Amino acid sequence: MSNGDMVRVRLGCIKEVGIVSDITVETNGHVLLIGFNRPRKYNAMTPEMYHDVARAYGRLDADPNLRVGLVHGVGPHMTAGLQLDAWTDIFSSGGLPKLEKDQIDPFGVEARRCRKPIVMAVQGYCYTVGVEMMLNTDIRVAATDTRFAMLEVKRGIYPVGGATVRLPREIGWANSQRYLLTGDEWTAQQSLEWGLVTRLAEPGEQFDAAMELAERVAKAAPLGVEAALNSSRLTWAEGERHALDRLFPDLMPIMQSEDAAEGVASFLERREARFQGR
Repeated sequence: MSNGDMVRVRLGCIKEVGIVSDITVETNGHVLLIGFNRPRKYNAMTPEMYHDVARAYGRLDADPNLRVGLVHGVGPHMTAGLQLDAWTDIFSSGGLPKLEKDQIDPFGVEARRCRKPIVMAVQGYCYTVGVEMMLNTDIRVAATDTRFAMLEVKRGIYPVGGATVRLPREIGWANSQRYLLTGDEWTAQQSLEWGLVTRLAEPGEQFDAAMELAERVAKAAPLGVEAALNSSRLTWAEGERHALDRLFPDLMPIMQSEDAAEGVASFLERREARFQGR
């Protein structure tokens, strides 16, 4: 049974499946699953795949019924990176592909980011764009066989999907330059030790582990989750003082929500809360 077949069997309750340009987009409750589905080409990303992932991020951001995204790869590898020959003209033009109104850049290079959290499950090769997409997600699970690399300097270019900005912040200056400047691989265990990934799983079990975490996020209060994520991002983007100044102003409208009332009621009634995102 293939990895993709295993995903479908385990989920069971998926409501829809859409396959466009080697990207699967599926819903499972409040979770939007975004899958790289080009295993014969090691899930190498084409410009068309980039647009489809960007469209899925836009859908996650806009749909009130969706609370968290889960990015994963079908087959033995997350991705071997870009299909570089298909991107040469795009990079020569001076930027990423132009996004449509319903799309959000999955690398987080563009100013607009998805407001909702994204979990990512990786395995096998997770090279270049796989690392850069992962750096723009919030919770990450890696199979123990995952091999990470930023190969651009071996291809005559350098990373332009955010790794030069985010990798030093996440794993430290010397660690990041060791790999950004050589193109060498690093391991899943190193990623766990650095805090780059949240959890390791046995190969083939990374999707289930990531799904478990995504469902835990989806059960929490959506307004609170989005506010917590936004506050964390503000700290990195605008500084600690700015984020601290926004804590109570951003809390006030949430205090008027039905979810806040449900949180108190569930506490008093000693039951699990049932949040509606309003």
